[in-house]
Amino acid sequence: MGLFDKMFSGLSKTRKNMEDLEELFRDFNIDSDDFYDELEEQLIMADVGAENVAKIIYNYKYLLLGKRINRDGRAAKAALVELMKEFMGDLDSGLKLETKPSVILMVGVNGVGKTTTIGKLSARLMAEGKKVLLCAGDTFRAAAAEQLGIWAERSGAEFVRHEEGSDPAAVVYDGICAAKARGVDTVIIDTAGRLHNKANLMNELNKIRRVITRELPEADVETLMVLDATTGQNGLIQAKQFLETAGLTGIVLTKLDGTAKGGIVFAIAQDLKLPVKFVGVGEGIDDLIPFDGNDFVEALFKE
Repeated sequence: MGLFDKMFSGLSKTRKNMEDLEELFRDFNIDSDDFYDELEEQLIMADVGAENVAKIIYNYKYLLLGKRINRDGRAAKAALVELMKEFMGDLDSGLKLETKPSVILMVGVNGVGKTTTIGKLSARLMAEGKKVLLCAGDTFRAAAAEQLGIWAERSGAEFVRHEEGSDPAAVVYDGICAAKARGVDTVIIDTAGRLHNKANLMNELNKIRRVITRELPEADVETLMVLDATTGQNGLIQAKQFLETAGLTGIVLTKLDGTAKGGIVFAIAQDLKLPVKFVGVGEGIDDLIPFDGNDFVEALFKE
């Protein structure tokens, strides 16, 4: 199955939630307030966000007027797809991992699929010919290192861990030293999703970042936050908190196949100005796919 087909399949629940749009466009009339009300409702249900939907509807009306589309539903739908692509922005969704070693720092709250995402990303990089090391920086959650170790074994990656309760920054230091010694291309660091409070969590992340900066001052560093798509706008609130303190470079959106709230991608682009780098569209090891904004919009509105 190609990447577009995977995206199309992964958006099935969101598309089902918006299937009334097809009938809406069949009866399209540029002067119908009911049309815009229904479109607004459908986009809000997909979790695009109320403020973003208001912007979309406002710009959409002017786009239709400019194109002089009065009753042509097919052309009206094509204009909406065009607008939604523009709304995604021109954010670079590729990973910048040119140095050796490079670092991917994975952050996010517990339960979003962070460890699984690390495993799938490791497998993807290994398949590209890169040598990968997984670093178990989440020393606070029971069994976190064991789970990461299983993924390291499955993907063939190197693995560094300490005992539960150890200093995460010390684990990261040892991981970086091991990466240098073993000729590793990419170090992927797992981090805790929850400590006693938000301040402690952010302090630990800052300590880890200081170690990375000190030991690899010239390295490319991607800081990716893993978000559970099923949490919708709540996930967006979490991301805003991490964005303030963790220096995020992108988002990995998991469980997209399990939600009707796929419109959260538009909210991420508009509210966070961050690229979505990957999306999870299934349980398989190859179901973490690179994100492409144009493909996402095409898949979302494809019949």
